Amino acid sequence: MDTAAAAARWADTWKRAWEALDPDAIVALYAEDAVVSTEPFREPARGRDAGVRGYISRVFGEERDPRVWIGTPIVDGDRAAISWWASLIEDGADATLAGTSVLRFDGAGFVVSQWDAWNALDVRRDPPPEAELT
Repeated sequence: MDTAAAAARWADTWKRAWEALDPDAIVALYAEDAVVSTEPFREPARGRDAGVRGYISRVFGEERDPRVWIGTPIVDGDRAAISWWASLIEDGADATLAGTSVLRFDGAGFVVSQWDAWNALDVRRDPPPEAELT
């Protein structure tokens, strides 16, 4: 699978699965030995089942009513950068998360590494039109 197709699949799956709070669809995007850094200073999640599934299941357990927007992937070689925005209820409080994931894919289209940088706001807010997220 080429990187553009893999990145588009990642973007579409994350949008649908995050809104449905479905960890299985997301976990299926990752290689067995994937390394996912969800915050620059947090210890990375290592491995698809223990690391990625554990992280996704934990955070989805804290979230309710997510509305998600995803940007068009920017692709270069085996890497892609994808911006995203989510308005949700986290631990019972309104929140908005806005960030970018930098991904590297293997030849089969699975994520082998992901590095996220994001910001949080304590209100629910839709993205501005200039963010070009759908």
